[in-house]
Amino acid sequence: MIGPTIKIKGDITGDENLTIEGSVEGSVELGAHEVCVGQSGKVNANVTAKTIKIEGEVKGDIRGKEKVVVSKTGNVRGNIIAPRVTLEDGAKFKGSIDMDPGEASASVSTLSAAKQDKTGPGAAANSA
Repeated sequence: MIGPTIKIKGDITGDENLTIEGSVEGSVELGAHEVCVGQSGKVNANVTAKTIKIEGEVKGDIRGKEKVVVSKTGNVRGNIIAPRVTLEDGAKFKGSIDMDPGEASASVSTLSAAKQDKTGPGAAANSA
């Protein structure tokens, strides 16, 4: 936990969950864990984590590998990229949201195209 009176300038990385109540400038990367920006938290950084919950203020891009939740007290100025995004009633947000539907459907299309190549009309000619 980064307490309300702590100020950090630099990059934060790690292998555990993090709660930010203080001030952070730089970047926060906890790819396989959860980041929570508390109500008194002020983050001027790009944030990357498995799950991100914002109750305070974030200026920067947010990339959640599973989900991003901006609570009613949250204030975000930046872009959000995550498969699931929740903006609670009262949340402040300025930026864009990319819920990345293209990646999942692209991999399904690639699989079906590969399957058709093996069973399609050209498959007999290729095996002869």
